[in-house]
Amino acid sequence: MSSFVCADEIRQAFSDALSRMYKREVPQYGQLLQLVADVNAAVLREMPDLRSQLAFSHESSRIDAERHGAIRLGTPRELALVARMFAILGMQPVGYYDLSSAGVPVHATAFRPVTDESLAFNPFRVFTSLLRLDLIADSALRAEATNILERRQIFSARSVELLELFEVQQGLTASQAADFVQALIETFRWHEQAMVDADTYERLLAAHRLVADVVSFKGPHINHLTPRTLDIEAAQQEMIRRGLGAKALIEGPPTRRCPILLRQTSFTALKEKITFAGIAPYGQAEGAHTARFGEIEQRGVALTPAGRDLYDACLSQARGGDTKTPFPTRLMEAFEAFPDDIDALRTQGLAFFRYAPSSPMPDLGGLNFDLERLVALGIVRAEPVTYEDFLPVSAAGIFQSNLGGDANVVFAPSDARAYFEQALGRTVLNEMDLYRDAERTSIERTRKAFESVAA
Repeated sequence: MSSFVCADEIRQAFSDALSRMYKREVPQYGQLLQLVADVNAAVLREMPDLRSQLAFSHESSRIDAERHGAIRLGTPRELALVARMFAILGMQPVGYYDLSSAGVPVHATAFRPVTDESLAFNPFRVFTSLLRLDLIADSALRAEATNILERRQIFSARSVELLELFEVQQGLTASQAADFVQALIETFRWHEQAMVDADTYERLLAAHRLVADVVSFKGPHINHLTPRTLDIEAAQQEMIRRGLGAKALIEGPPTRRCPILLRQTSFTALKEKITFAGIAPYGQAEGAHTARFGEIEQRGVALTPAGRDLYDACLSQARGGDTKTPFPTRLMEAFEAFPDDIDALRTQGLAFFRYAPSSPMPDLGGLNFDLERLVALGIVRAEPVTYEDFLPVSAAGIFQSNLGGDANVVFAPSDARAYFEQALGRTVLNEMDLYRDAERTSIERTRKAFESVAA
């Protein structure tokens, strides 16, 4: 029997194919990739210590390949199928994000690789939102949207056939994997032809722009892909200089010497021609839709629960401050309470770190394993664990800035996580557990290396 292709390789083939497709569909995305590559090269020339850190933590190879995508689904059935499809790519659902409190009628998870080895091979992830139809206030429109979504099939017969084959034989051969990637890509392609007529589209748009984006088309087109930059301020300025229409503010924490969590920016969504179903008034069946854009991310260190509590407190202070003061200024002032020193983040338990011998361990003469002392002596090196996930407030900010027109919408809070996980067919993984396990595993490996020398 032919050997099966590993999930990491299928994921890499999928992310590469998706990037090629998106560059063809959204030429500005190709410009964005070149812009980010230029910025990253300049940063690495100017900061040799950062180059060394990235090499030590096995991050160097991830910088150019690293990107995430985002899709929006309409029904629990679609979410369940997507989860099974992404399992073939070695991607599991991590985290639960309720964006409704920020005026976006979706909840979401991030499908991504979860082991250190898989993340090092290819860290591609997909932020996957599920439309909250229950938040459409107009009951007749809600029923109409439900009926439209229930009729559509977002996956081809071939992709479902290969999915079922994978689940029976627990793997795919090289030719089957190639076929699967090609079939899966079709699901996320842009479709100019809408499934609804112009009148229905306008009523969906009036409910919320995201509702129109999800319900009006026959598939969940990729709405953005995201390269990773080492300097998001420089990337933002380059977007402006190159005429890519950058959004006004960078989402996430303020500028820091030691980046934390995630910062994001984007060029504004494109206005694209669509053709409506049916016959529109006066014979005009064409319109325009705004949904797809290009995003840039800068990833920092993953914060511990204590670090996240402090982050949330600083963010809350900034958001609740004097509105006469510009928000970026309030944000910088609020985050003065958050240590901006890598050693302080570690020793105060605010961030997760990986530990490894900085070189072959010397004969330590019976010294007991004391992690802090070994770090102080330079025998063990501590490197920040990269944050692999997302921030609800930032995600909502990106959505709103690109959808437009719905910034003041407020939905009543509700506990929909159980409903989401029921549709998913499993509970989402807790990202804190994954970071904690990565830190503990690295400590245990370092301990064993120490003990092998001591023996």
